[in-house]
Amino acid sequence: MLLEVIATCVEDAIVAEANGADRLELITAVTEGGLTPGIGMVQQVVKAVDIPVHVMVRPHSRSFVYGEADVLTMEAEVRAIADAGAAGIVFGSLTDERTIDEAALERILSLAGGLNVTFHRAFDELADLPAGLRTLMRYPQVNRVLTSGGTRPAPQAVPAIRELMAIAHGSSPRILAGYGLTLETISQFVADTGVTEVHFGSAVRQGGNGLAPLDPSRLLSLSRLLHDSNQQKTP
Repeated sequence: MLLEVIATCVEDAIVAEANGADRLELITAVTEGGLTPGIGMVQQVVKAVDIPVHVMVRPHSRSFVYGEADVLTMEAEVRAIADAGAAGIVFGSLTDERTIDEAALERILSLAGGLNVTFHRAFDELADLPAGLRTLMRYPQVNRVLTSGGTRPAPQAVPAIRELMAIAHGSSPRILAGYGLTLETISQFVADTGVTEVHFGSAVRQGGNGLAPLDPSRLLSLSRLLHDSNQQKTP
């Protein structure tokens, strides 16, 4: 089981790595769902930790429908993120019809090179999640899809996530489950869905507050819980 943790600063990154995170999603503006952090932040976080750093590429929080100026901005950000040594990018773009914006996706992927690519929770706003996943499966550079199975918290969308897991089986993108997961629900959720990667934000912060620092004890408890789950599955 792989644990991805949201980091919003260098301190977050260091605490997350020290307490069992396997990967970071680096963002700013957590209350807006995450925006692209400054390149100085990206550089310092990459230097501070050894685990992979995936960086949000999202120029504004107005919507996931992007015009030409937005795409040009994201292209510049991808180049800078790659130059900073990050392991991946986290990106998503939609059309007005709530389908995958393949034109924007192809432009970003053309610059991604060897970076990991996560299609973020813009996915959950699609009119048809299975159809959207099948579209992303045509792009081998897309390594994973961050989803809660729709607009509800992930524990309330177990059948939808199971369906996405079945569709993605044997293909390039992995399903990365996130939004609404807690220490109390994670074991049953993993058992019910079969996901192998999970994404945590406010649930591992002090008081469950997205703007508070990471809570080392909660994060360590979660990582141990997931590790124990892995050990139990190993024959």
